[in-house]
Amino acid sequence: MSTNASPADPLAALGALPGVGDSVDSVRKAVDRVYGHRVMRRRSNEITAEAALRGARASAALSGADWALEEVRRRTDFSADPETRTVGAALRLTSEAGQLLSIWRQSPLRVLARLHLVAASGSRDDETVGRPRLAGETVDEPLVEAPLPDADEVAGRLESLSDLIIAGSSAPALVTAAVVHGELLALRPFGSCNGLVARTAERIVLIGSGLDPKSVCPAEVGHAEQGRAAYLAAFEGYLSGTPDGMAAWISHCGRAVELGVRESTAVCEALQRGAA
Repeated sequence: MSTNASPADPLAALGALPGVGDSVDSVRKAVDRVYGHRVMRRRSNEITAEAALRGARASAALSGADWALEEVRRRTDFSADPETRTVGAALRLTSEAGQLLSIWRQSPLRVLARLHLVAASGSRDDETVGRPRLAGETVDEPLVEAPLPDADEVAGRLESLSDLIIAGSSAPALVTAAVVHGELLALRPFGSCNGLVARTAERIVLIGSGLDPKSVCPAEVGHAEQGRAAYLAAFEGYLSGTPDGMAAWISHCGRAVELGVRESTAVCEALQRGAA
């Protein structure tokens, strides 16, 4: 994170980085447009459900299980093999996210533990499920090859992240969501499913902040649409901790939200044509 941040609100300074304000404004305008769509006034529950499905599919794709949307919609058994379990985990997480909003601001670490428990449900290594990894424990996260912080660093940085969330910030929701996502991806605090958990936590911040209260702007769709290479390149910016790197990551996350908005707008248009 930027070393120029004030101790009282270290996230706020990130909002002043070059280009971040433009990303925040662009995201807000995009979100306002989809919320103003006439279909949202009558059928928002359907848009929310479809956004959840598409977001889960996209998050699973980023974690190596790139299934067609209709295949995800059709399946009922998600226990057969690693790819199938990844898709099942993404679906469970998306369903769980909305139920944890009230807990997030008071106990984010409890929420993260719950998310991992839900994602890794049925894991053979039950001792590591639902808790941060201990010294010597390995991590299964093939997408991210960045150096892995040790268990002590993970514990300290998780506590710091929790304190930031509980204290609150004047930073825009996009900034907070991007930092939560990036920090969890950097730490990979659990033995598995860290990417899925990080993207779900981003979703929780966007919903709970009031930016996307109906959860119809799936950033996961945008992350997947921009591609793994762009996702990892932007994440390298977060890892660098430089102002330019942080700004690039936040802007990347903003573009992901905008692409999620575009996806839900297309769903709105399809429903409107069907109703006409």
